[in-house]
This record gives sequence, structure tokens and C-alpha cells, in this order.
Amino acid sequence: MLPVLAGMAACKAGTGSRDGSAAAMPTARVAAAARGNIAHFLSLAGQFQAYQVVDIHPKVTGFMTKINVDIGDKVHQGETLAVLEVPELQAQLQGTKFALKRAQDDLVAALHEVNRAQATHKALHLEYVRLLQASKDQPGLIAQQELDDAQGKDLSSEARVDAALASAEAAQQHVEVAHADNNRVQAINDYTRVVAPLDGVIVWRYADTGALIQSGTNSNSQDVPIVRLAQSGLLRLRLPIPEDDVRYIHMGDPIQVRVDAIGRSFTGKVVRFTRSVNFETRTMETEIDVENQDLSIAPGMYANAQLALAQANNVVTIPVESLVLKGNQNVVYVLGPDNRVHVRNVEVGLRGNRLAEIKSGVQPGERVILGAQEKYAEGELVSGILTPEPNSDTMKVTGGVVDMKAEQDASAGGDD
Repeated sequence: MLPVLAGMAACKAGTGSRDGSAAAMPTARVAAAARGNIAHFLSLAGQFQAYQVVDIHPKVTGFMTKINVDIGDKVHQGETLAVLEVPELQAQLQGTKFALKRAQDDLVAALHEVNRAQATHKALHLEYVRLLQASKDQPGLIAQQELDDAQGKDLSSEARVDAALASAEAAQQHVEVAHADNNRVQAINDYTRVVAPLDGVIVWRYADTGALIQSGTNSNSQDVPIVRLAQSGLLRLRLPIPEDDVRYIHMGDPIQVRVDAIGRSFTGKVVRFTRSVNFETRTMETEIDVENQDLSIAPGMYANAQLALAQANNVVTIPVESLVLKGNQNVVYVLGPDNRVHVRNVEVGLRGNRLAEIKSGVQPGERVILGAQEKYAEGELVSGILTPEPNSDTMKVTGGVVDMKAEQDASAGGDD
């Protein structure tokens, strides 16, 4: 009877030991590595600006006799905006016309003189040729004195032809000078009609009928323009990209744009950026060209834009919480199939808010320990408690003005 009791006591002791070992095994929260997507989006506010803004100055100083436009008017290239009156310019223009007419008359007279001199030379030359031929045919028939006189007249008439040609050429040059002067004054006179240099909208008017308008020929002049013209059919949407995100900006990158003021959304693309970071704001100005032929968007309006900075698709992802930095090396604590801890070096790619891309060191399906990794040692036996984690992560960073609509939508979703 005693041996049986002893055996039962030994059996109970063994069972208690195993239960104590199981109770002593540490536990850890773990998550399974999986394939997914990680994306970084930058949300920021930008402002629309007219593609070009031009202050319209006249080329001449004069009195405003007529102005055809006012603020808000749409105008087309070449359309007359205003007309000036410059009385002294009209007199100068009339003087150049008279000078041109006189130069043309002088040219006609010079050409007639050329014709007369050529005709006279032709007659005298023929006379000299006949006398010379007669002298050769019948020596002594023509006196040498008469032959010499005929030759002198021939040479003299030839010189008069050359002189007449030179006078005609000078008269032609005078005509060209007078014509150029007339064109110059006519061009200045044409500037009394001020025209639009491009299609656009009059955004401000500075002058009224009867005002004396100063010419804008000097770039340093502070003279008031007639109107200000904005090319609003095409707009620039300027976005201040934070310094940390400049490296992600490339020509042609798509950008989602929402204009809350008019309830319009569209997709634009990066067409230019300054390639320089502002010293004060630490941002780089980036522009999108926006068609606005219906003028529904007014320059000065704000827009909320969302730009995809970086994206990694179908990559191995693990929670950021599972990463431990030791020196310059990222490591994770992997819980193997035998429930033992294995410390591994990993190469980390793109990081999101909750997930990180793992380029090497962890395979899909493997379990990694979340948090308090310093409690566990290599090879230690650990009981894992699987924590469900998403396999994709979208990280949104806000720059510039806060996107109030997005925040309201997020709050409404959280309340649900």
C-alpha cells in the first residue's frame, strides 16, 4: 500500500512542475508580416494667380480722349483700350508728310536731269564718232581742231551724266530718310491708340477721360498706368512645398486639386518649380497651370491640393512598433515557428504612420514582436499573442494652410 501512495505523490509532483513552467513562459504581442502598400501624400493649400499681369502704359504723353474699358471687362489681344490726343504730334506728322513729298519731287527732277544728260551725251557722242570716222576715211577733210572740240563735248556730256546719276542717287536717299522719319512719327502717333497686348480681364482702372497720361517709356518711372490687365484664362496654382519634401517633386507629377469656393475638383500636374528653397519659409514654390476659360476661378482663391510624394506597392510590411534601432542598424525580434526569439537585422524602405517597408530580413507570414523588445533575449521561449494589423498604410502630411474639410470628414468618421 505504501509504494502505491508514493507513486501517486510523485506523479502529482511532476504535474505541478510542468504547470509551473507553462505559467512562467513570457508572452508578447506579435504581428504577422504581410504584403501591402505604403504611400506618402502631402496635403497643402495653394493660391491661384493670373498667368500674367501687365500694367498698360502709353508710349506717348497725351490727354485721354476716350477709354473703352472698366474693371471686370474681358478684352482680346489687339483691342483698343483707350485713345489719347497729342496735338503737337499731329503737326509733326504733317511736317514729315510734306518733307517726304518734297523729297519725292526732288527725286523726280533728278531723274529727269539724268534722262536729259544721257540724251545730250548720246547726241554729242554720235557726232564725235561720225567726225572721227570721216577723218579716218578722208584724211584732212575734218580739221583737227573741230575733231578735238567734238571729243571734248562728248567727254563733258559723259561727265554731266555721271553727275546727274549721283544727284539722283542722293535724291533717292533723301526720299528714304524722309520716308523713315514719316514712319517713325506715324508709329508714335499710332501709340495714341492703346491696345491690349494679350487676352485677359481688366482688374483695375487708373485713369479717366480728360486726364493727362504720362508716357511709360522709362522702366524706372513711377507714372500711373491706364489699366491693369490680367491673363485669367490660364492660371498658375502656386504651392509651397516644404523643404523635407522637395526631393519628391518632379516635372509632370499629378496633383489632385479641390477648390472649395466653387466646389470644383480636378487633376493637374507639376509644370515648373523654382529649384530654390525660400530662406524664410523653408519652402519651394511649385506651379500648376490651370485652364480657366470660363473664368470660374478668380485669381486669389485658395485650393487644397494633394500630391503623392512616394509610394511602395506589393512590398513586405510590418508595424513600425516592431522596429528597434541598435546603433545605426534596424533590427526586429522575430518569433519563430518554435516560439523562440530570433533577433534579425533588416533593411527598411518607406515608412508610413503605422507600417514600414522591409526590403530584406523578414518574409511574409513571419511573426514580429511589438514593443518592449528589450525584455526578450535571443533564443528565449516566448508565447506569442497575435495582434491584427493592417497590411497597407497611407501617410498624409499637411503643409501650408490646414485642409479643414479633410479634418471635418475625418472627425465625422471617428464619431461613427
